[in-house]
Amino acid sequence: MPASHVARPRPAAPPPVRPRMEAERRRDTRRWWTPWAYLAAPLVLLVVFTHVPAVSMFVYSLTDWDGLSPTRNFVGVDNYLDLFTRPKMLQVFAVSLFYLAGAAMQIVVALYFATILSFDTRFRNVFKGILFFPYLINGVAIGFVFLYFFQPGGTLDTVARLFGLEPHLWLGDPDLVNTSLAGVSVWRFMGLNMVLFLGAIQSIPQHLYEAASLDGANRWQQFRHIIAPGIKPVISLSAILAISGALSVFEIPFIMTGGSNNSETFVIQTIKLAFNFNKVGLASAAAFVLLAVVLLVTWVQRRLIPEERVELS
Repeated sequence: MPASHVARPRPAAPPPVRPRMEAERRRDTRRWWTPWAYLAAPLVLLVVFTHVPAVSMFVYSLTDWDGLSPTRNFVGVDNYLDLFTRPKMLQVFAVSLFYLAGAAMQIVVALYFATILSFDTRFRNVFKGILFFPYLINGVAIGFVFLYFFQPGGTLDTVARLFGLEPHLWLGDPDLVNTSLAGVSVWRFMGLNMVLFLGAIQSIPQHLYEAASLDGANRWQQFRHIIAPGIKPVISLSAILAISGALSVFEIPFIMTGGSNNSETFVIQTIKLAFNFNKVGLASAAAFVLLAVVLLVTWVQRRLIPEERVELS
């Protein structure tokens, strides 16, 4: 039989175009909604427990509600005008400056200990536990412990006498009370920042330290050129948390002084307006102002120090 008459197998026909397009479309659809399926639960919790209360708080701030009456009268921006014409408004923000200075010190100290403990240091796991332990203690318990620490003739006065210093009314002197309370906040929250910094430092590739050591870099030079640039986003996050925390301090001063002796913070003032004077509308306006200030400070900080992706090689 001639070769020209030999049967040759037919090539396989390509799949139809329409079913293939439909399969790709279904695959693209699954790619679109799959991340939202995982995000659904946290988004619902965020909206229900954050955004809805914030909107409700703003609505209350436009009324004269006392927290008990079933009726609420609309007063517009009168609560905000009343709030900004109060002399104590600026005073409570001045108190926040003490906590802001304490937060800055807290970040510096936490960064120092995180850098030291990231290297091969003896008993570093023990020191990590000791420094992080205060953050695990309830704020009420810390307040009562430091009440005995600062009381006349207490622990601090006893230690001061060993160095020839005179005892002071640490919580009774308006010139010392805010410094003392800010020091308690530094002791309590420093461990949290240290853990954040330590985790960021340990994510830096080890070969960078080895190369720096071969080039003769000391610890300070390694911190300046490797660690500090490598953990810049975490430092920025800690700064935002520190500023918002300094503006919304409540537990420590409320338990230890109740806001007396010129130690009243913005949140303590808001709580007193709502529950002591039954001015929930005015207190809601104060809380909304605090929220706006925190958001404004965060936005300004993001504009001044934009978040950048760090590439270390």
